[in-house]
Amino acid sequence: MTDTTAAVFRRGVDLLLAKDMRAYLELWHEDAVAEFPFAPPGSPRRLDGIAAITDYLIDYPDKLDIAEVTALTVHETADPAVVVAEFTASGKVVATGKPYEISYIAVVTVAHGKVVHYRDYWNPMVALEALGDDQLGAAAAGTTR
Repeated sequence: MTDTTAAVFRRGVDLLLAKDMRAYLELWHEDAVAEFPFAPPGSPRRLDGIAAITDYLIDYPDKLDIAEVTALTVHETADPAVVVAEFTASGKVVATGKPYEISYIAVVTVAHGKVVHYRDYWNPMVALEALGDDQLGAAAAGTTR
């Protein structure tokens, strides 16, 4: 596999679906930044560095069981280091069994085969409905999602 931005992103999706969070996090640069511009109050809007990103994501499969990613389109940009990905993730909330389905747009920057910047545009209202206020608040504290 090449280390193009699109290939790194698609590899990340495969690892998320496989629930292999350790391997997924190995795709991230140690100084990576993850941003969530539409995060609701109490949820992180920015994570700086692999330690913060790991704390946020490592238990993700224990909270959200993502079974499928559909409608995946990866748009390459004029900058080969940047892609814009559109996709829908569906599965269930582990704690409640409630269905989870949300569409995302992510702007991903990769350098030397590692994610250095990930800006995730998602609808917090859908997440609040699926996870509930308590679950989303716990997600912000790093205990869910």
